[in-house]
Amino acid sequence: MSEPVRLSKRLAELVPCSRRDAELYIENGWVTVNGKVVEEPQFKVLDEQVVLLPNAVAATVEPVTLLLNKPAGYGIGMGANSVLQLLVADNLTPDQPGMRPLKKHFIRQNLLTPLETDASGLMVFTQNWGVTRRLDHANKVEEEFIVEVSGQIIEHGLKRLCHGLSYKGQALPPMKVSWQNETRLRFALKGSQPGQIRHMCEAVGLTVVAMKRIRIGGVAMAKLQPGQWRYLNANEKF
Repeated sequence: MSEPVRLSKRLAELVPCSRRDAELYIENGWVTVNGKVVEEPQFKVLDEQVVLLPNAVAATVEPVTLLLNKPAGYGIGMGANSVLQLLVADNLTPDQPGMRPLKKHFIRQNLLTPLETDASGLMVFTQNWGVTRRLDHANKVEEEFIVEVSGQIIEHGLKRLCHGLSYKGQALPPMKVSWQNETRLRFALKGSQPGQIRHMCEAVGLTVVAMKRIRIGGVAMAKLQPGQWRYLNANEKF
């Protein structure tokens, strides 16, 4: 070879296979160039060693949904402490052995469930239109938060948290709020807004110390550690 060619063309000649199958092998992480996995069909090769790995499958890379346990202090922008920096293969939880993170899994991910910077817990990123449609109707999906508080709650404060408060001039719908211990509240609510829980707590004499979302609909954070992410399993539904 005297001129560099696309990896997909080179692979199609070596296997042999169609150019489309070659692209799918590459995008699925089944091809190495000099021993390193390359996932870009347009990658140029000259005389490098190109190898198709055993058990390779030429299949379309399906859209995926990623669940992240966001640590407090990470925002949704593009800065140094952006949650996007956590969505890398090294942060995949070891509790999902056999999963193969691909570069395409991190492209055009849509954040559907933002959290305030100083809050932590479950966040959902997806490429799946069905998941997007489900979570876009946030007022129909219940979220569960654990909230650490300080201060002395006013008389009948817990009852008011459950129903009777307003936020930004709008009456809040009924929700389930209960004490987990002397300093920890559990909120189960639909259609939560940024700043809402903090405002509610202040309205009854409490100050929020920390806040963590542990469930969205039927999907719980479970044992996912801070800073780690995992794939939404096929049997999980929001």
